[in-house]
Amino acid sequence: MHRGKAAGLDGLTAEHLIFCHSLLPCILAKLFNLFIRYGHVPAAFGISYTVPLLKGSSNSYSKNLTTDDFRGISISPVISKLFEHCVLRRFESYFVTSDNQFGFKKQTGCSHAIFTVRSVINHYTAHGSTVNLCAVDISKAFDRMNHFGLFCTLMDRLLPVNILQLLEDWFAKCFTCVKWNSVTSCFFQLTRGIRQGGVLSPYLFAVYVDNVITTVEHKRLGCLYKSVCVSIIMYADDIVLLSPSVTALQELLHVCEGVLQNLDLFINPKKSVCMRIGPRYNVSCYDIVSSNGCALQWVESVRYLGVYFVKARQFKCRYDRATASFYRAFNAVFGKIGRSSSEEVVLQLINSKCMPCLLYALEACPINKTQEKSLEFTINRVLMKIFRTVSVDVIRECRLWFGIPDIKVLVVNRKKKFLMKYANSANGLCQLFGIGALSEYYS
Repeated sequence: MHRGKAAGLDGLTAEHLIFCHSLLPCILAKLFNLFIRYGHVPAAFGISYTVPLLKGSSNSYSKNLTTDDFRGISISPVISKLFEHCVLRRFESYFVTSDNQFGFKKQTGCSHAIFTVRSVINHYTAHGSTVNLCAVDISKAFDRMNHFGLFCTLMDRLLPVNILQLLEDWFAKCFTCVKWNSVTSCFFQLTRGIRQGGVLSPYLFAVYVDNVITTVEHKRLGCLYKSVCVSIIMYADDIVLLSPSVTALQELLHVCEGVLQNLDLFINPKKSVCMRIGPRYNVSCYDIVSSNGCALQWVESVRYLGVYFVKARQFKCRYDRATASFYRAFNAVFGKIGRSSSEEVVLQLINSKCMPCLLYALEACPINKTQEKSLEFTINRVLMKIFRTVSVDVIRECRLWFGIPDIKVLVVNRKKKFLMKYANSANGLCQLFGIGALSEYYS
């Protein structure tokens, strides 16, 4: 368990368990075994408090903020999290999901999903086909999960009865309150949605929506690679549909909507968009229509997992938003300690807090020389401000002595590590595309 996390309503943190008396784990083990045997948890395990955080895209100085501008983060008791870790480790085989789902899995992240989408598109465009992409947004997916639908899904997976009873008892005891500064609201019951802040919650949600992938695979629509269905890629609730034809993409969307409606989930047509990549990317197409009659917009770029795909003849990305995020993080750091701390301290903070914004997912995305020079210029401008100079030669010397490599070296090192990790992943799709990607990289 990670240290430095917020305490629950009981005031306990992970540090209390890490540095406790050696007898406590034995007591907790016996207690947890009783919970599993009788399918019952204490009422305190279901009580949490929710802290509303302003979303990054919202203007913090706006006077017309609504509830949609905030994201709720719930803090659960630390002992309940420890119990969830134990349940997950013992019964993790019941929470296995499709290889097309990249969320909430060990040694798999956003870069794996992005690189898989890139590999599918590159395969089709290399053979002269145009790929039609649809980024589907599910409205309030985590908050709308139906508990009884989840229990039915777990019963189909033959989850042990005592664990099913335990989860049912746990969800029935879910209460939370909203905490704003030092003021808390009244407690209210959560009758649907995942338990925010729970260890098991993301895995249960992945199991809940896994039927979307299996249904699409049975339909055999959209993109296929070596007889493997790659027409749907998911990371948690972020869905990308891929198809070489517009007609098949429309059918894919209807299939997904039908399964989601059975799960009491619905797509948001205003945030769901379509785009074309390939030789005929500029050709106008018929609108993709949702089940309620709303037409999805054909756009120039699509945001997926923080990366912007661009409509083009080949798979391309844009990095202007990454540059803006880098400048925003740098100004936040430099504005507070820029003139009061040494250059070594500032550079260390930039390397740990700002550079990840600029280098995010570059190992999985293509980058040309123009974009490489633009990112290089971004780093140099920041260094010029730190060292108070406009001389490129001085900055080159500073980068040499402070150990700041060129952007090309950073990207190459990240890509080399990522491709090795991608090819050796336990995910079937990663193994399918990883060998070819490694051979192409080293050739």
